[in-house]
Amino acid sequence: MRLRGIVQTSIRLVYPPTCLTCDTMVETEGGLCGLCWRETPFIDGAVCGGCGAPLVAGPVTDDVLCDDCLRVRRPWAAGRSALVYRDNGRRLVLGLKHGDRMEVARPAARWMARAARGMVTPDMIVVPVPLHWLRRIKRRYNQSALLGRALAREIGLTRYADMLERPLATPPLDGMSPDKRHETLEQALSINGRRQGDLQGRPVLLIDDVMTSGATLSAATGVLQAAGSGPVSVLTLARAVKDA
Repeated sequence: MRLRGIVQTSIRLVYPPTCLTCDTMVETEGGLCGLCWRETPFIDGAVCGGCGAPLVAGPVTDDVLCDDCLRVRRPWAAGRSALVYRDNGRRLVLGLKHGDRMEVARPAARWMARAARGMVTPDMIVVPVPLHWLRRIKRRYNQSALLGRALAREIGLTRYADMLERPLATPPLDGMSPDKRHETLEQALSINGRRQGDLQGRPVLLIDDVMTSGATLSAATGVLQAAGSGPVSVLTLARAVKDA
């Protein structure tokens, strides 16, 4: 342990930690400088109980919903998000998703854990949204699985990275209407048969990087519930909101 500490100290001296979104030096790994922290759209205060989107005013309860969640019935029990998907929130998500910025996962998990307070129960299992194997090979990793692993460690829950599978390769959902997204994902996800016994009756914390229409999370929730899960709650790093 002492040797590890010496090595880590030496690395910090040679490569001092820098802000996740700029080159400013910071005190700890995975931190944001003061300016970037102020410009990162963390979600605090009143939020939608269905997706975690910020609300102008009101209590933080699962009964208060945003316009999107009032218009589209969500199959999950509750939802939260750590950031609004704009500005630094968008840069962090895209860096993790497409920019090989895997170091974002650990601090992101801390922010997500804070957003999920009151929604997590001790018997929950953490399940990330899967990628099709071709896309995973191209990207080299599944960003949702990275978030799920870091979050499970942060809050002390069991994680099943392979609970859900994506046997069908779907086209990118960007630019599709909500109805088209739901149609595209209808048969895209399935349960890993080897894990079904670990799912029975267990409440699930479903993890993804960003929620836009909610089509992917809806499809995943439906598959989990059909396979015998307990209540499903969703947690994302970021939530795309109108006029954000």
